[in-house]
Amino acid sequence: MIEKVLTLGLGKVGTLVGVLLSKQFQVTGMDKQKPHYPYELPFDVITGDVSDEKLMQQLIADHDAVVSALPYFLNKTIARIAHQEGKSYFDLTEDVETTKYIIDLSKTATAVMAPQCGLAPGLIGIVGAHLANDFEKLRSIEMRVGALPKYPNGELGYSFTWSAAGVVNEYINDAEAIHHGQLKQMTSLQGKETITINGASYEAFYTSGGLGTMCETYAGRVDKLNYKTIRYPGHCDLMNFLIHELHLKDQKQSLEDILKNAKPEVDEDVVLVYAVAEGWKNGQLKRNEFCESYDPLTIDGQTWRAISWTTAASLVAVIEMVASGALPNKGFIKQEDIPFQGLLNTQTGQFFQKQALREIEIA
Repeated sequence: MIEKVLTLGLGKVGTLVGVLLSKQFQVTGMDKQKPHYPYELPFDVITGDVSDEKLMQQLIADHDAVVSALPYFLNKTIARIAHQEGKSYFDLTEDVETTKYIIDLSKTATAVMAPQCGLAPGLIGIVGAHLANDFEKLRSIEMRVGALPKYPNGELGYSFTWSAAGVVNEYINDAEAIHHGQLKQMTSLQGKETITINGASYEAFYTSGGLGTMCETYAGRVDKLNYKTIRYPGHCDLMNFLIHELHLKDQKQSLEDILKNAKPEVDEDVVLVYAVAEGWKNGQLKRNEFCESYDPLTIDGQTWRAISWTTAASLVAVIEMVASGALPNKGFIKQEDIPFQGLLNTQTGQFFQKQALREIEIA
């Protein structure tokens, strides 16, 4: 049973996770410093250092579940403590190594271990599997996601509306894919293609982590499976220049600082989610597609960026499903095993259906 939830990391996404969870659960949020928002948060906030393992053990033991909205490199310790205390664990990580660590923990878990509950990995895998489940025999699953400024500026055409550390990590690490039926490691920032959505042209290229556990799930069942990140044209070549030609891949912190200084946050953003699956149905080759564009959304009078609410809503909807019994209450949960319609039917999942209304009030 999940009643009390500890949310770690109160940036934009973590704070909204706490806001949404507080509508159904007793929430405590924690960060190093109390966040400064021009409105009162509807949940208790405490300050503390997540590197203090004794403190974290005490806090996690006092809750039924812990949600990490922390940078990926802090998640292993939190997951380990949650596992030791028999508490459910959820995070947003795109880091492959962290996920493999949590999968190992889950083999002896007495509660849920569910990393990768964000946008990509996360929602995109749920959508991709939803499209694929319609076929008797699969040929391919291709998934694309872009979190972009609505009004691009400069040659990079980008702004950091979420973790710069996460962006750099997924640009540098290799990406998993299935190609000609074989598991492959693809170099991130390669495989550039042109993609057209609603008449606008974008580029898409390999980045690490977006598939989550899907390569393992669909091994031997599909000829092609891949994930690519969507950006405005020109972004990929410039990032290749910075990371590989200038060798900034070996200086991650410097690269993060350069990019954050050059491309600060903007409030007007857009999230693009595109997925396609091909296969045979009743002996005929068919194609299923999903394409949505999500804008900033006002929730209970406060406006949240598209990247913030799509990421937070996907995670919170999964927690709702676990709490209601719609998902298992023990062990590792793969995103591709989560029914898309079930997610949409949750209180928070409705955001993905009603987003066109731009403003939502939930009692």
